[in-house]
Amino acid sequence: MATYGGAAAYRSREGLSTRPGASSDEIQLRIDPMHGDLDDEITGLRSQVHRLRNVAQEIGTEAKFQNDFLNQLQMTLIKAQAGVKNNVRRLNKSIIQNGANNVVHVVLFALFCFFLVYLWSKMSRK
Repeated sequence: MATYGGAAAYRSREGLSTRPGASSDEIQLRIDPMHGDLDDEITGLRSQVHRLRNVAQEIGTEAKFQNDFLNQLQMTLIKAQAGVKNNVRRLNKSIIQNGANNVVHVVLFALFCFFLVYLWSKMSRK
C-alpha cells in the first residue's frame, strides 16, 4: 500500500484511484465516470450521517436530563441531611435539658411490653 507521497497510485475501489499531489500532504482523487453508483453511495452516507446526528442529539438530550435529575437529587439529599442534623441537635438539647430521665422511661416501657408479650405467649400455649 502506498503512502501519501508515494510514486505508485493506490486503487481503493473500482472507479477511484489516488495519485500523489504537488506536495507530500496532498492526495488527488480521480473518479471514473464509468461507475455511476457513487451517487447512491453518497446518498446512503448522507442518510447515515443524518441518523448519527439524530442519535448524537438524543444522547445529548438524555445526558442533560440525567444531569438535571442528579442535581435535583443532590439538592434533596443536602436538604435531608440538614434536616436530620437539626433534629439530632434538638434531640440532644432536649435530652440535656430534661436529663436522661425520658430515655429510662422508654427503656422501662419497652421491657414491660416485652414482659407482657412473654406472659401472653406462655398463657396461650396452655
